[in-house]
Amino acid sequence: MYTEVNGNKTFFSHGNGELSRNQPSVVFIHGAAMDHTVWTLPARYFARHRYNVYAFDLPGHGRSDGEPITSIESLAEWLKSAMDVLNIDKAAMVGHSMGSLVSICFSAKYPELTRCLALLGTSTPMPVTEQLLSSAEANEHDAIDMTNIWSHSDFALTGGNADPGRCMTISGQRLLERSDDNVLFNDLNACNAFEDAEVYLNNIDRPTLIISGKQDKMTSPIKARAAAAAIDGARLVELDRCGHSMMVEQPNAVLDALTTIVNNINSF
Repeated sequence: MYTEVNGNKTFFSHGNGELSRNQPSVVFIHGAAMDHTVWTLPARYFARHRYNVYAFDLPGHGRSDGEPITSIESLAEWLKSAMDVLNIDKAAMVGHSMGSLVSICFSAKYPELTRCLALLGTSTPMPVTEQLLSSAEANEHDAIDMTNIWSHSDFALTGGNADPGRCMTISGQRLLERSDDNVLFNDLNACNAFEDAEVYLNNIDRPTLIISGKQDKMTSPIKARAAAAAIDGARLVELDRCGHSMMVEQPNAVLDALTTIVNNINSF
């Protein structure tokens, strides 16, 4: 489905569900050089359980027009504009990797628009190695290879998938390859430069769930534990045999965890 945000054609998936003012809403924010397709399973699940689903393609990503936004703070402001356009008055905010930083910033700035918060593959701060940044800035395929390989656990690197005929690592590579030049660098640089992450994190007062892969090489599980400790009452779920690409490595476990926060924010 398309709408217009700040003068640009913007795509969001509604999980093939109906949108209604009488239903609660869930907003999904993808990671660096990704798009709405990473949320296919949870988007469809919540849509079928009578939630309004908004899985956005951020500007310059997927099917959305516009230039990629260069900072996490500006992405949070863009998200506020998108929610205003779509008349989303309050939502469960779900973000992965870069999207988790956007969710942190948004929720700290706009607690009245945040019903609850789920942070997947998060780290505050979220540093990016110089090797990866420089390769991405040069639009070298090595940047895609590094991002894709480091995003998967050792188990996932064998290529298997619970879906017959689908290879996790090749699917991840193809998704990154679909992005335009400079998008990966733009997003990684925004994560690396988000120096106020911990300040925003300490200002969150919404019910929060953090999901971490125990074999995550992109965002350290140690950092995820620290983020959980910084938010009063936050709950941490750690997934075995799982890396950064948790939505494909452990899709059912991720969905099970999300239902505990989205369906019932008073469950912990």
